[in-house]
Amino acid sequence: MSLFTADDPAREQAEKFSAKARDATEFLAELGLRAPLRTLPLRVTYQDACHLLHGQKIREAPRRLIRAVPGVELIEMPHADQCCGSAGVYNVTQTKASLELLAQRMDATRETQAQVILTTNPGCSLQLRAGAAIHRTGQEVLHVMELLDRALANADSI
Repeated sequence: MSLFTADDPAREQAEKFSAKARDATEFLAELGLRAPLRTLPLRVTYQDACHLLHGQKIREAPRRLIRAVPGVELIEMPHADQCCGSAGVYNVTQTKASLELLAQRMDATRETQAQVILTTNPGCSLQLRAGAAIHRTGQEVLHVMELLDRALANADSI
């Protein structure tokens, strides 16, 4: 679906720009992590962000980055491809349904026995943090880039 008509002069410029835009996880996974990473002895699970998985068709890049961190054990979450309930402003406009979706995600995260829930969307991060608090899972929620930042912190001094 395009925002432009076939004869819109801005269409070509927009398509050229879009072809250059990449998600950070896609970019880094393709580039490869070259910096030394410290070992993080963590059991983690990953919640696919809808925009990344369904919109951009990116599934493996975040997982490759997660698996690249020494000591991290990635446990696949059941139905990780299902929405956490954030969906942009869905959690504000459809609060009851959003909380039902979130409860399902929290059940799935508990099943993994992961210490950390990872995702790639700030809205999902906020939603999952609320879920961890509401459902008292004891799990920390991080963006994949935050996990990489932790792994890079003082890695050269270890």
